[in-house]
Amino acid sequence: MTGFDDRKKAFEEKFAHDAEMQFRVEARRNKLLGLWAAELMGMSGEEAQAYALSVVKADFQEAGDEDVFRKVAADLGDKASEADIRARMADLRELAKEQIMNES
Repeated sequence: MTGFDDRKKAFEEKFAHDAEMQFRVEARRNKLLGLWAAELMGMSGEEAQAYALSVVKADFQEAGDEDVFRKVAADLGDKASEADIRARMADLRELAKEQIMNES
């Protein structure tokens, strides 16, 4: 194997690792967001966990965060503003990243 092939393989492995980490961070963020929203809606226990899972699944509708935002915003109604939800999403992304990095 040539040096070029080695570099190419290393780059592909790093790309795959980074993509997996990004997916894990987004899924964790969505679960945390779902738990936050569930609490605002008065849910707890298994009901809150089930709602959080529905938020994670909502992310598979389209690329980006808008599908998750729309679901949570619709479900919360007037319990949280658009700015509050988007700020919480940003904060929870950072928390999720920290949690994932500490697990690795």
